[in-house]
Order: sequence, then C-alpha cells, then structure tokens
Amino acid sequence: MPDGSYSTTDPRLSQFRVKGEIPVPVLINWLTVFAMPLLLFFGWRSSVLGDPITPTILIATATLLALNAGLYGVLRRETLHRRGFITLITALFTYLAVGAVEGGSAVLWLFAYPPIIFYISNARVGVRACAGGYAALALLFSPIGDWVIDSPYSSSFRLTMLAALGFEMVTCYILDQSRRRSKLSLMRLANEFEYAAKHDALTGLANRREALAQLEGEQHRYLRNGRPFSVLLMDVDLFKTINDTHGHHVGDELLVLVADTLRAQSRKIDTLSRWGGEEFLALLPETEPEEAVQLANRIREAIAGASIEVDKTPVRATISIGVAGIRHSESLDRLLQRADEALYRAKARGRNQACIGEEETAA
Repeated sequence: MPDGSYSTTDPRLSQFRVKGEIPVPVLINWLTVFAMPLLLFFGWRSSVLGDPITPTILIATATLLALNAGLYGVLRRETLHRRGFITLITALFTYLAVGAVEGGSAVLWLFAYPPIIFYISNARVGVRACAGGYAALALLFSPIGDWVIDSPYSSSFRLTMLAALGFEMVTCYILDQSRRRSKLSLMRLANEFEYAAKHDALTGLANRREALAQLEGEQHRYLRNGRPFSVLLMDVDLFKTINDTHGHHVGDELLVLVADTLRAQSRKIDTLSRWGGEEFLALLPETEPEEAVQLANRIREAIAGASIEVDKTPVRATISIGVAGIRHSESLDRLLQRADEALYRAKARGRNQACIGEEETAA
C-alpha cells in the first residue's frame, strides 16, 4: 500500500478494493446489462405512443452503453469506461427530465443517479455532479424553465421532487463518506499488519522472514541472469556483557544505533534485516564478494565510531562480519552457512573484523 496519507475524497482510494466490494467496472457492466432491455422497452413503448424522438434517443443510448462495455472489454481502461458511462447516463437523465418522457414520470429515474455516481466515482466528482444536476433540475422547475419549454410538472410535484431528491443526495453523500472512511481504516489496518509482518519492531529493519523472502527472490534473479549478490552476516561483539553491565534498555539502544548506522552506510537496493537477537544480515544485490568486504569494513568502522550516552559516559559497540558471495548453483542454506563460518573466524581472530567465506579471496 502507498504511504497511507489518504483522505476520504482522495481519488487514489479507487485503486484499492476490500473483500466483498463490487469492482467499479463490474458494477458498470451489470448496470449496462439491466439498463439495455429497459431502454429498449421504453423506446418501443414511446414509438407505440407516437413519440418521434424518444425511441431514437433511448435505442441510441442502449447501443452506446453496449459499445462502452465492449470497448472496456478490449482496452481494459477503467477511467475511459467510467467516464463514458457517466456521460451517457447524465445525458439520458437530462433528456428524461427536459423531455418530460412518459408524461413527466420518467424524471423519477433521477433518483437512481446519486447512488450510482457516488459509488463509481470519487466523492468530489459525486458532489459536483449531484450539485450540478440538482441546480439544473431546480432551473427546469423554475419560471425560467416554464418559459423555455412547456413543462407538465405541477407545483406540488416540483416541490416534492426537489425536496426528496435533495434529501437523497445528502444521504448518499453521508453514506458514501462512511463507506470511504471504513475503507480507509481497513487499508491503514492492513498496512500496519503488513508492515508488522515484515519488520522488526525494535529496529525497523526487515525481519528474518522478509529477509529470507528477499534472498529467495535474489537467488532466482541470479539463476536467471547470472547477476551476483553477496550477504553480510553481522553480530554485535560481547553483547551479553553490554546487557549485564548497563542493562537491557542500553542493549536495545545499541541495537537501534547499529540499525541506523547500517541504513546510513548501505545502498537503497540493499536489504537490511535483524536476523535474530544481536545478529544482522545485509543482502547486497549486484555485488561481488570483494566489493562486499569493502562495504563490510566501512560499516564496521562506522559502528565502532558511534556511541550512545549512558550517565554522561559514551557506550560503544563493535561488530564482527562474515561475508559470502553466491557461487554457481549453491543453495541459500550453504551460502548462509559460509557467511556464518566467516563470522565465526572474525570472532576467533579478535572480533571487530570482517572475514570472507572460504574458497573466496581473503579479506
């Protein structure tokens, strides 16, 4: 999900759908399926009643709705599909009201407009369309409308129609805002769960599960394209001693310091993770082992030079690093084993060192 900064009127909300929500293209196509026989029926009925214009308009609208649905089936362009549908039904409802079709009773179809327009478009478009439609209807029902066309609508019908339609528009807006807020809450909650499932709560780095997923993806790219990658397996030196001496809260602060330093020293394409406890793993795409050693030493030196303050006394940590690069068609388990063996050698040699995996160039 994007950054989560959405408002209920944000058109980007239309990119997301929660379970159970009808996709807009599906709804438009179903509305088209149900509208076409109705339009054809009332077109036939108007021709029987001797109306020379309405049958043509209704049949043409049915045809254009079908073409709009067919065009979407070919191009799969949702915006064009939605705008075409809105344009057609707006023109249709305008004609039904102005033309006083079916003795003026067809204007009642305007009540179908607000719920449709709010659902298939964003809230801003819905408000503008409904406000414009309401203003046009009020003008039609005014003395100006009577002067332009011979309107069959009685004064009581006009008053009731305007009051009822206005009430429906306001109600649809309120319900639409409620739906959008609920959708936004679900999106934020899903984003939080997704983030929590992939990241370590203390450091904000990727967790072990996400790191393994990224490793698998990088291995697949390597097998397809032959592009190398390396890993750094890092461990904070004498971390238990730090916890025993200063307390676990200081140990946590040092882990956060190590994580922040890793971010500062690494590239955007690298995947940094808390591998477990005081261990960290860095996945370095497009990186040969020799290059990885250089980065490892830069990280090691940066961490050794950083500190946190405890009772006005600086507390520092150092890390040991094992480096390994992917070779031939070896498994990830073997790659990580070689990195772990290199880490063990770095510890055995006195800590605060970076060692490379066996059978590769020495660090």
